[in-house]
Amino acid sequence: MAASEKEAALAAVPSDAPTIFDKIIKKEIPSTVVYEDDKALAFRDINPQAPTHILIIPKVRDGLTGLSKAEERHIEILGYLLYVAKLVAKQEGLEDGFRIVINDGPNGCQSVYHLHIHLVGGRQMNWPAG
Repeated sequence: MAASEKEAALAAVPSDAPTIFDKIIKKEIPSTVVYEDDKALAFRDINPQAPTHILIIPKVRDGLTGLSKAEERHIEILGYLLYVAKLVAKQEGLEDGFRIVINDGPNGCQSVYHLHIHLVGGRQMNWPAG
């Protein structure tokens, strides 16, 4: 991870205020959408960390600024986002595997407080992560 991403995460303030993702959902900011339905939106990351790097977000945040804020009412959308990740991975031709990442909070390098799943693939991943 680039130092600037770590710095951005540490500078980000956890909040329920609208985020850049809200503007992407409303099409106020352009993005390369690879999947969209009434519940979820998937688009290419503008700073890819692998040949395939897609962000998958819920269209309605409903207080889900990060995974640590999940409540019982979020169970359905959390599972749905993982299912969308599987659909997008197949669509992107990632038959040999991929990685799912959810950053949470400052130490997890979360820089946008709207839950999002990183779908990363197209190359050999390393372990341990991060």
